[in-house]
Amino acid sequence: MYKLTRPDGFDFYSGTINYRDAIGSVIRVTDFDPPELGSCGRGLHASQNPNNCFVGASIPCAAFKVEGIQKIAGDKEKSRYQALKVIEEIYDLDTLFGWRYSEAVSPVNPFKIIPPRMNESHISLLHQWASVRASVRDSVRDSIGASVRDSVEASVWDSVWASVRDSVEASVWDSVWASIGASIGASIGASVWGSVGASVGASVGAYIGSLFPKIKIWKYAPKSIGYPFQSAVDLWRQGLVPSFNGEMWQLHGGEKGEILWEGKL
Repeated sequence: MYKLTRPDGFDFYSGTINYRDAIGSVIRVTDFDPPELGSCGRGLHASQNPNNCFVGASIPCAAFKVEGIQKIAGDKEKSRYQALKVIEEIYDLDTLFGWRYSEAVSPVNPFKIIPPRMNESHISLLHQWASVRASVRDSVRDSIGASVRDSVEASVWDSVWASVRDSVEASVWDSVWASIGASIGASIGASVWGSVGASVGASVGAYIGSLFPKIKIWKYAPKSIGYPFQSAVDLWRQGLVPSFNGEMWQLHGGEKGEILWEGKL
């Protein structure tokens, strides 16, 4: 069984139980709810699947291998116990979760990268990204009857969110998005978001999806060798973020999100 805690080893719920200090010993509670209240009642919680632990936890976190003692209740996501034996702390969280936790907790911020000098390779990636975005939009509309008013950005989010949700858990998506949104959003002013436009959201979704390399089938996305949204990720990691105003494409970069290239595709 697995238990996630705050980075300092204390539990998320009360902040009073230190699992790191309890390695090799048993943590026990005497105030717990009866079994009728199910897995979410008061007690000590743990999950067989570490990704299920994000129901009630968030990024950043620490992880511990535990053994449940005197089970009270449980379901497919987690179980509730009167006591937990703390066996060890797990440090390789990328392997534990099966996705890039280390990058989710410290994401690449394209606006903190010195952008490259524009060349044909960047325009080629932008062509690929524009094509994939359009394909996803059409697929989403055909599959779920989305309104013509629905944006391409929302369609890319639909693809990534649905694929991550089916592969791991919705709570994992929520935690990863919260971590990346907080990290990048905190360093970008409103003026930058205004300059890149709403279409930057599609790139954010594409970047989040790239943190889950074990997902091989991406809903609504065109079949491809490798990650279908890789073109946006390649631009992102070089400090370039594309936007589209309905007529012209732009590539933005730098701390102020300046337009580094503009043109029609």
